[in-house]
Amino acid sequence: MAGSTAAARRYARALFGLASEDGSVESTGRELEALAKLLAQSPVLRRALFRPLHPAAERRSALRAVAERLGSNATLQNFYAFLVDQRRLVDFATICSEFQRLAAEAEGRTDARITSARPLDDATRDRLVAALSRRTGRQVHASLEVDPELIGGVVAQVGDLVFDGSLRSQLAQLRMSLIKD
Repeated sequence: MAGSTAAARRYARALFGLASEDGSVESTGRELEALAKLLAQSPVLRRALFRPLHPAAERRSALRAVAERLGSNATLQNFYAFLVDQRRLVDFATICSEFQRLAAEAEGRTDARITSARPLDDATRDRLVAALSRRTGRQVHASLEVDPELIGGVVAQVGDLVFDGSLRSQLAQLRMSLIKD
């Protein structure tokens, strides 16, 4: 699966480069999301497009028709056909996600996942988001989760960067230091 993810990232970067050149990053992102939403809602369409039982020409034609109905630009329609030809349409969700990440990064935005032991009040959430924004130098959009197993504190993940201020982690570190001594 790692190869598939790496390939999906390459395809997303290539599409992002094309969209950047013609100034259509925002609209391309919306069009990718529209197709992703349609695929999520229609198991019949997913089966028709993702299963190689149907010849590639039929899948390209069906995808082109769907893309036209969604108002996708010509570059994106060609990209979809290319994905069918390269047998990479199965990576569409990853490609879409990576494209959105690249678009956010280009605009100076990033996503963060904040997990806390208990629900955070608005003021605490705002302080955490502001601190993450200062630390990353980007505008942070945070999704919040609650995990009572943290016992207390917060874990924030921004990309590959993890800030672990959970009581569970601190207790584990204390335990390890006591075992060493």
